[in-house]
Amino acid sequence: MSNRIHRAELIDEQFKVHVQNYVPRTRPSSQTDREDPQGLADADLVELFDSQLKSRQLDLMARKKRQENKVFYTIGSSGHEGNALLGRLSRPTDPAFLHYRSGAFMAERYRHHPSLNFIKDTCLSFAASKNDPSSGGRHKVWGHPDLWVLPQTSTIASHLPKALGMALGIESASGMPHTLPIPGDSLVLCSFGDASFNHATAQTALNAAAWTRHQNLRCPIVFVCEDNGWGISVPTPTDYIEQSVRHRYGMDYFKADGLDLEKGYSSVQEALRVARSKRRPVFLHLKTVRLMGHAGTDFEIEYRSELELVASERQDPLLRSAELVIDRGLMNGADILSRYKALHQECLSEADRADQLPRLTSRSEIMAPLGPMSNPQSIERAASLDGFESERQAIWGGSLPEDDRPTHMAIMINYALRDLLIKYPQAIVFGEDVAKKGGVYTITKKLWSLFGRRRVFNTLLDETTILGLAQGYGSLGYLPIPEIQYLAYIHNALDQIRGEACSLQFFSNDKYRNPMVMRIAGLGYQKGFGGHFHNDNSLTALRDIPGLVIGVPSRGDDAVRMLRSMMAMAHLDGRVCAMVEPIALYMRKDLSSAEDRRWCFQYPKPHESLPLFLPRVYGGGEADLAIITYGNGVLMALGVKQKLEELEHRVKVIDLRWIKPLPLDEVCSLVENTHRILVADEGRPGGSVGESVVSGLAQRSASVNIRLLTSPDSYIPLGAAAEVTLLSEAEILDAAHDLLKQPAS
Repeated sequence: MSNRIHRAELIDEQFKVHVQNYVPRTRPSSQTDREDPQGLADADLVELFDSQLKSRQLDLMARKKRQENKVFYTIGSSGHEGNALLGRLSRPTDPAFLHYRSGAFMAERYRHHPSLNFIKDTCLSFAASKNDPSSGGRHKVWGHPDLWVLPQTSTIASHLPKALGMALGIESASGMPHTLPIPGDSLVLCSFGDASFNHATAQTALNAAAWTRHQNLRCPIVFVCEDNGWGISVPTPTDYIEQSVRHRYGMDYFKADGLDLEKGYSSVQEALRVARSKRRPVFLHLKTVRLMGHAGTDFEIEYRSELELVASERQDPLLRSAELVIDRGLMNGADILSRYKALHQECLSEADRADQLPRLTSRSEIMAPLGPMSNPQSIERAASLDGFESERQAIWGGSLPEDDRPTHMAIMINYALRDLLIKYPQAIVFGEDVAKKGGVYTITKKLWSLFGRRRVFNTLLDETTILGLAQGYGSLGYLPIPEIQYLAYIHNALDQIRGEACSLQFFSNDKYRNPMVMRIAGLGYQKGFGGHFHNDNSLTALRDIPGLVIGVPSRGDDAVRMLRSMMAMAHLDGRVCAMVEPIALYMRKDLSSAEDRRWCFQYPKPHESLPLFLPRVYGGGEADLAIITYGNGVLMALGVKQKLEELEHRVKVIDLRWIKPLPLDEVCSLVENTHRILVADEGRPGGSVGESVVSGLAQRSASVNIRLLTSPDSYIPLGAAAEVTLLSEAEILDAAHDLLKQPAS
């Protein structure tokens, strides 16, 4: 009788019996309370209670219909129905990033759009129907494109940094030529559980929120910790959340009873008032209770006693809400039970209907919102700087960069960023040290003085915050260009891209977007400086992220064109892009001899952009050997090409440029008549770029003689030892000689 299914039945029966047998209390002061403008009015109470009932019946439906294989999600909101207060007291234009136990909140927000049907839409989501307005059948999420609820999946605090970014983005608009899609006095709501509070990402966001107070930045956000005392089977220590946050610097703390609508109302109201009027971070600690366990597969009796479970079930907030409604004479027990049963039948009927509707069945329709892409001509037009002549003249002071002498990559990227900030008034550049200092490698030099502190600004030293800010800003229509100081640093925050940024379009069916173009300084060959934290030669973790576009330029003019193309993809299609910039090539001017300046290039004309997912080839026609590489490998390969051509070998070097998606079809076309291929990848074995190239070529042409070279499976040490752990030009040359000894097949 104590198993998961039966506990749901017990809770259901307990409510019915309690309502049927409840004797109203005498409340002589109730009329006065109802007239108090700060108190819970009768009309509010009735609708809040109805939202709680809807949420509860959806939970009961899910457990029943899961047994019939008609729904696919059983994490419920039972015991958390007090979050209906947040839905009631916030505005439908206040962006919300929600905990997965937010059914009552959603029921309340749906009231702002009477044409929408909360129960129907939720059943569509439970059933993974492609008619689901939130995700199109890709996941059970709380969200809706018309309600400013941005869909979250299994939110283990990973949504907090982007919620913070959105709060800052609301305030930034007042000093920029950018129109927000929501009112300027909006606030951001972000809810999570007490167990998630312990996650490093949650602590990162709370720390960054406090940092905004220290910096006197306006940040209207309410962090809502729905504290039910459990993290699946692990109890939260008594008073742990309150003791951790109440006196935390930079955070206004409020505690509210989510088990009693009447008691909790004023605290929730005041928390939202402070965040909205004072434009500063608020932490709302909402008391809840977890009923029916964590999810359908969680058998609480395995780690909690029967007495504990019964005690928790007696705290059911619906029992208290029913008492309040009856005490005020707004409904009697029979009225409540009639409504309760009607909602029960409505939920079951809608679930049955949802089960009959189409679901996603093909790869193409499942993946459609993951990486939308305009046609190349549209992106090329969008990337052009044509039409901004007067704006460019004003910033450049009459001497345009395309008229200057050829120069190296670091300066070229700086010029490109200047032009992009001119072209896109909604573009912002930020990261550690990017403002007055101009970045570690001076890439952002002078941008702060030219475009101001709202468009070019420093962040605290935390990559999770940097990428969270980018998402929040992006969802408000900005075009963020965050800088990650070193490739090795992004691993601290990679889930902000994998689990959050790149998934938003997918899980919202392309209804919400967070475009961005990350600039990441990386790769090796820095003559031993900095060790492994400043020399990271692996792109594998980035390449594993669905929908992410990755480029690695090896020369300055390609870097400029690539940035223009990436910004156009972000602007038109909401794409998340990463340009990994080889640090060793930032200042590289010479190709093969001192002062030859053959690795300096002319700044691209305003209309020029980089063709999407096409490689660059050095050497035309037929070749005895093709070397395929990218980044730092390009210069080594060109050195090998020169040496081999002195021996009268014909050599072609192919610079991939685009790492994801890889331009495999184009590469195959370029090596169609070349039967000896050397793939040189400075990365490590095991999922390297080179391995993907080799397997792609092998699938397309079995007769090709292919050799793969990578760096060894090692971290890069400090000093001269670094050269031992990186692929060398000598190794490429030796492998090329070996291949050239092989028959042409």
